[in-house]
Amino acid sequence: MSDLLWDEVRTFFDADLMGQLPDVQIRGTSVDDWQKLLDLVQSSGWVWEYLLGQEPAPLPSATEVFTRPADGEYQELHVYPAAGVLMIFRPLSADQIDFDMDVRELQGQEGVDLLCEFLTVLGHRLDKSVLMCAEGDYENPVLGFEVAADRVVLLAAPRP
Repeated sequence: MSDLLWDEVRTFFDADLMGQLPDVQIRGTSVDDWQKLLDLVQSSGWVWEYLLGQEPAPLPSATEVFTRPADGEYQELHVYPAAGVLMIFRPLSADQIDFDMDVRELQGQEGVDLLCEFLTVLGHRLDKSVLMCAEGDYENPVLGFEVAADRVVLLAAPRP
C-alpha cells in the first residue's frame, strides 16, 4: 500500500501552486552523509550523470566535491530513479542535501509512489528526514519521509 494517495496530495504536485521545481531537503548533513548519497547513487541501479560545469565528469568523492575552490565550476548530480524522472542534486553545502524535481514528471498515483519510494530510500540510507517544500518555501515542508514514522507522511494540509 502506498504511503500517500494521489487524491489526497494532488495539489502538492500542481506546478501552478507548488512551482514547477519543488525543493527537497535533508537537513543536518555532513560530508559523510553526502558520501552515503553518492555511494547509494552508484549502487542503486539508477541512471545518473555528474556535471562539472556543463561537462559530464566521473563521480567524485564527497570530500572532493567540498574541497573544490569556491569559485570553481558549478556541480550538479542528475539522478533518474525511473525513466523520464529527473532529480537534480546541487552540492552547495555539506550541512544540507538539496535537490529539485519536476512535479510534471510525477503525476498520478504512479508518480506519488515513485517519489515516496525515492524519499524513503534516501531517508533510510541517511537515517534522516527528507522534506519536500514548495519552490523557494524552505520553512514550510508539505510532505516528507519521517524517520520516526518510517514512512512518507503529510506535513501540511493539501491546498484547496
